[in-house]
Amino acid sequence: MRTRLLAPLVLLLTGALLSPTSATARPERPEPAAAATTPAADPAPLPGWTPPLSTRGRYIVDADGRRFKLRSGNWHGSSGTWNGEGSPDDPANNHAGEVGHRAPLGLDRMPMAEIITDFRRLGLNSVRLPFSNEMIGDTQPVSGLTANPQLNGLRPLEVFDRAVGALTDAGFAVILNNHSTKSRWCCGVDGSERWNSGQSTQKWVDDWLLLAERYRSNPRVVGADLRNEVRRDVWDDPNWGLGDAHDWAAAAQQAGDRILKDANPDLLIMIEGINWAGIPVDGFWRDRPHLKPVATLSHTLVRSHKLVYAAHYYGYTGPRHSGATGIGETSDPRYRDLGRTELFAEMRRSAAYVAGTPDQHFTAPVWISEFGVAKDADARDRAWFTDTVDFLVEHDLDFAYWPLVGFHENDRGNQWGLIRYAADGTRRSVLDTDDWRGASWRALASASGRQGVVEPVRSWSMLKATHADANRSLRAAADWDSGARKLTCPDDQRLIGISRRGQGGLCTDAGAAALGASGALSRVTSEAGVTTDWARGFTKYQCAEGQFMTGYSVRGDRVSAVLCSPARIALAGPGRTLWDDRGDSRPSSGEGGDYATGFHKAQCRADEYAAGIAFSTAVGRAGTPDALYCRGLPG
Repeated sequence: MRTRLLAPLVLLLTGALLSPTSATARPERPEPAAAATTPAADPAPLPGWTPPLSTRGRYIVDADGRRFKLRSGNWHGSSGTWNGEGSPDDPANNHAGEVGHRAPLGLDRMPMAEIITDFRRLGLNSVRLPFSNEMIGDTQPVSGLTANPQLNGLRPLEVFDRAVGALTDAGFAVILNNHSTKSRWCCGVDGSERWNSGQSTQKWVDDWLLLAERYRSNPRVVGADLRNEVRRDVWDDPNWGLGDAHDWAAAAQQAGDRILKDANPDLLIMIEGINWAGIPVDGFWRDRPHLKPVATLSHTLVRSHKLVYAAHYYGYTGPRHSGATGIGETSDPRYRDLGRTELFAEMRRSAAYVAGTPDQHFTAPVWISEFGVAKDADARDRAWFTDTVDFLVEHDLDFAYWPLVGFHENDRGNQWGLIRYAADGTRRSVLDTDDWRGASWRALASASGRQGVVEPVRSWSMLKATHADANRSLRAAADWDSGARKLTCPDDQRLIGISRRGQGGLCTDAGAAALGASGALSRVTSEAGVTTDWARGFTKYQCAEGQFMTGYSVRGDRVSAVLCSPARIALAGPGRTLWDDRGDSRPSSGEGGDYATGFHKAQCRADEYAAGIAFSTAVGRAGTPDALYCRGLPG
């Protein structure tokens, strides 16, 4: 049965999961009028900014604490333009007839410096630069870059190096994007559906470490966008938190931590939500989850203030519509079918809430790292694009348009690029007077939003050790309690919440940023440090005076140990006991959010620190974390 079903299912999925310009065949257009191009003025200098970048709540900031809103575009090509059949040098075998030559698109038509100057004219400050894993080890020399002959003969990675260097020399921030496994056009059932499609997770992580280390000396390489549009393959869906080989949340955690710990501690880590799951057939479950799962399972990286979430939107796709026309098309509405109010509600629900909901474990910047529309779009797509731009402006979201560069001949051909070059170098731009997108683009690129210094805000981070350790400390030994599941806060935060079951925890820096002092962390497995009987009849593991809890460990759901850190200030405030054995004991404000959905939790107030855990193995008790000892912070 599997063999007989495979062919039609591949056909269905391949047609359903479409890439941005192949959704609908368009009728022939009449010959265009004379080009209404705008003379190319010298671009204004890029505003100054100081790397590295980090986050404060929902905003990205530079090293001086000033807002750095990602006003980005996608310069594709190094990830591949070939459709996978025939000669890769034949335009007929490349997406939209555009041959990238395994290099950023347009280098056969325009000198690199002039392309980058055109990016500056668009009002960008950053570029998302897609690559494939195949590109990294590809030894076949690049050829065909006639406008940049000095690049011919280099390996694709070396051409990529030149693009990175030219962009950053011009003042742009560069975000590296792992777009695909193979160097071919994305995104359907194409062998690049997941990070471990056609390669192992270890290979994928190793490739990231190589690139992060390769550009570490260039501080304007600011981000690692871990994987593009994670989606279903023929047989399996990706998931968010099941702990198996298809768990995208876990893979992103692994790669992000390794990059920050072993390759480049300064990079932002961009994690896109799941782009598609399910079978695109009416009657079968299907969904475009985006960032909805983040509400109950967010990432806590080993270095705080480095996490950015991302999502993609195109008018021809939809919340439960794959984007297909014909085979794989369902009765679900596409985004362009939604009214403005409904579209705004859907984009908030599926992504923007992460940035728009303060003081939660999931609060982070949201980067809409792909969206776009063609110059020759119909009325519905035009309305969708205008509304989407309005949404981005209204919600002050970071963005990256797809694509920056395209080709044209006499203004015909692929109409999606913001800048399009003819074979003779003739330029068409979204800024031309005949391009209807220009008004929306100018509004988006010039929207001010939050500016200037962003004051630090308190942070919350969740821990979940259901399937693997959640050890987010660089100071703690990787296996500080051998054989147990470990939940450990980042080194600039403290533990403030536990769950009775579910192996969950909550960390914060509220009320006392970077509370820890230098010195060894202490593992407590006895009652030697107990100063008062704060949970009568229960076994109590308590940090010594002057220390606070930074983690705990369990075997199954049974308490194994607590991990304590010395503090940089005197700690010995009054204490109180919170019980989670019969219900939640949490602040009524809901600060921090639900870090262990479906399980009872105990959480100290933001002006307290956790000093100990109590449990019992008496009859009817299973040694679970039943109580949390909270003590007041000084002042």
